[in-house]
Amino acid sequence: MSTPLATSGAMTRADGGYFAGYASVFGRIDKGRDIVVKGAFARSIAERGPRGIKVLWQHDPREPIGVLEEIREDDYGLFVRARLLHDVRRTSEARALLQAAAVDGLSIGYKTVAADTDDRTGVRQLRDVDLWEVSLVTFPMQEAARVVQFKSAAGWVDVVRALRQFEWGMSELAIRARHRLGTTPHFKVTDTRRFI
Repeated sequence: MSTPLATSGAMTRADGGYFAGYASVFGRIDKGRDIVVKGAFARSIAERGPRGIKVLWQHDPREPIGVLEEIREDDYGLFVRARLLHDVRRTSEARALLQAAAVDGLSIGYKTVAADTDDRTGVRQLRDVDLWEVSLVTFPMQEAARVVQFKSAAGWVDVVRALRQFEWGMSELAIRARHRLGTTPHFKVTDTRRFI
C-alpha cells in the first residue's frame, strides 16, 4: 500500500510531529461487524473539512492531541494526515509511542446516518456516517486501520517498514541465540531472510 504524502517543509516549535494513515478501510468487516462503504465519509468531509473533525487520544474527548491537515477518501479507505501539537502533555507520550511503533492504530468516532444490515449475517454496511473524530488507539476496531507514516524532527518514518525491521532484528537475534545453543542445525544465520 502506498500513501501519497508531502514530506517537505520544516517543523516549527509548535509541531509535535505528524502522522498519516488510514482511519478506516473500505469493504472489511470490523470487530463490531460493520463494513464501511466508499462514500460514507463524503458528506462529513464536505461539511466539516479537516479542522472540523477532531484528533483525539484513545477516543477521549478530554484528550485532543492534534489537528487534521488532510482527510479524504481514496479507493482503499479514509486517509488522514494529522499534526500533533507540541505543547500538549499527552502529545509527547503519543509521539514516543508512535516512534516506537507501540501504538499504531487509528479509529473513528461517528454517528450512523444510513446503513443496511444483512439479516442473515448481522453485518451492517455503513453508507453514510456523521464523522466527528479520528483517534490514535492501541487496539483499533478495524485491524487494517493503521498509521503508516510518522514524522518527527528527524523526518518521516515508514511505520510499516520500521515494524518489519524490528521484527527482522528480533528474529535475527533469536536465530543467532539458537544457533549458538546448537538448536538450529539445518540452516545458517545468513539464510534467515528466506524464512521472514
